[in-house]
Amino acid sequence: MGLILLLKTLFLKDFRASALCLLVKKAFLFLFCAMDITINTPALFFPAISLIMLAYTNRFLALASVVRNLHAQYLQSGKKLEVHGQIKNLQYRLRLIKNMQAFGVVSFLSCIFSMYFIFINRVDWANILFAVAMLAFIISLIMSLVEIQMSTKALEIELGDMEDLEDPSIVQFLKKKFEKE
Repeated sequence: MGLILLLKTLFLKDFRASALCLLVKKAFLFLFCAMDITINTPALFFPAISLIMLAYTNRFLALASVVRNLHAQYLQSGKKLEVHGQIKNLQYRLRLIKNMQAFGVVSFLSCIFSMYFIFINRVDWANILFAVAMLAFIISLIMSLVEIQMSTKALEIELGDMEDLEDPSIVQFLKKKFEKE
């Protein structure tokens, strides 16, 4: 009940004003009052968050290598316009990865604080922090999906100038191999 009072004072003076507010009220009641979590619930989130943070770090390191190579190419070549588009794409992807990592850290910290509040027997705050952890993790994963799509698109553009190369199937490869003998 205290959470609803807090929401009333934070968001709206008359919380029953519209159907949307009623829906939000029911959603918050379901999320924060219906959950009965133990200290194991947020602890189960730790391996998932750790693995995803490792994947994000690997992505960042790979992207940093690409940026360094592209920078050297930019300094050496006269194709500054072609490289400029790639640099813009990489800058955006770097920002995405930074934000993905930030939301991963927020999720991790929220799990830790959720466990702490369970430990001191403040289950209402633990529920809220666990919900924040799940939301931050979801946002991080959505950003990861966007970055993967951009990465794939960048690779397709990079391979676009090699479309005329022959890509034989296995059958064609074997025919050529036996024809030579």
